Amino acid sequence: MSSSLNGRVGLVTGGSRGIGAAIALALAEAGAAVAVNYRARSAEAEAVAAAIRQGGGRAMAVQADVSDGGAVEGMVKAVSQELGQVGILVNNAGIALIRGIDTLTEADFDATISVNLKSAFLCTQAVLPHMRARGWGRIVNISSGAARGAGAIGVHYNASKAGLEGLTRGYAARLVTEGITVNAVAPSLIDTDMVRSGVAQSPARIPLGRFGTAGEVAQAVMMLVGNAYMTGQTVALSGGMAFN
Repeated sequence: MSSSLNGRVGLVTGGSRGIGAAIALALAEAGAAVAVNYRARSAEAEAVAAAIRQGGGRAMAVQADVSDGGAVEGMVKAVSQELGQVGILVNNAGIALIRGIDTLTEADFDATISVNLKSAFLCTQAVLPHMRARGWGRIVNISSGAARGAGAIGVHYNASKAGLEGLTRGYAARLVTEGITVNAVAPSLIDTDMVRSGVAQSPARIPLGRFGTAGEVAQAVMMLVGNAYMTGQTVALSGGMAFN
């Protein structure tokens, strides 16, 4: 796929590290110009963009709180001016506040829905004119196994990711005739800072016997970007913990 996305521009939210960074690098390897969004980790986002440029690709780091509509509009405008119109959107930005039922606050719930779900809506709305102008677009939302299971983070996280999959199907159904596909990837227990810091310190309950990798999530995203016939679907990566 070294040149399959030549001429395309990708935007990865929360792309400064972990899964987002792996996706940004995979898109660049396939030939896309890539905008690496971050909220606060500027040095890490710049490092991802620099790695892409060192490999001969085009990239930029772009700061925005993607739960804020005005910030999203500014981000998409900046990307369009520097790299071109966005044709690939990966809604990866998210937070995982570990809370029990008795410790979950209204502020925790609102923040989780805003970052994990509302941001995907805002970013999708902002790039749709770009995709419609070309009659081509790929939107991939990063969900979680928690969308369909109990999970370990909390009911607020469950709700945000379940909503994201509903958003995926809703947009897919409405954009299917316009050359724009909308799918989701739902990873469980990927070897990231978030998982090892509190969700699961060992892979003992994974039948495969190990955590997944950010690169494996990126592979699933690239499959969806490259497939013009698949839309409205959620691809699960769980190491055998669950089966659809």
